[in-house]
Amino acid sequence: MESKRALSFLARRTAVNTALGGLFACAVVLTSALAVAQNASKAPAPEQPGFFAAIGHWFDQTAINFNAGVRSMRERFQNLGQQAGVAARTTVDTAKDAAEAVGRLPNTRVVIGHEKCQIAPNGAPDCIAAAYAICQAKGFKSGKSVDMTTAEICPAQVYLSGRRSGPGCHTETFVSRALCQ
Repeated sequence: MESKRALSFLARRTAVNTALGGLFACAVVLTSALAVAQNASKAPAPEQPGFFAAIGHWFDQTAINFNAGVRSMRERFQNLGQQAGVAARTTVDTAKDAAEAVGRLPNTRVVIGHEKCQIAPNGAPDCIAAAYAICQAKGFKSGKSVDMTTAEICPAQVYLSGRRSGPGCHTETFVSRALCQ
């Protein structure tokens, strides 16, 4: 019985506190509205620079800058979609032009082969002669490398010792496909 009374008392007290909070909020809103109306009826007085005025100005400027940044980002995202569409159309057009150009070349073919590239004086592989040799072997006059393969060549002793690389190993480059004319 006593617990029912305590619950009833707490319920009434919560209701009273809620009502008082609502009255307080209404009083604050009405007071603010009166102050705004009173300030609106007065002629604007020159603003006195002070600490609080500087803080208010800073908040205003920050809000303006933030809004400008958001607008700028929105415009950039809208333009990004348009620019992506233009880039896609340009890429497709370029690919079509390249395909048509290759198709117009008489007697042009991609040939598969396996020709070792010579080492240039600077130590890099020189695959021009290898591509030329693949194309000549297939009856064409000239060619350029399209695809290359590299392999590490090691003596049998390295592999028998269980290693994959070691002294005496070197890298060789091969032309595996060439565009021949």
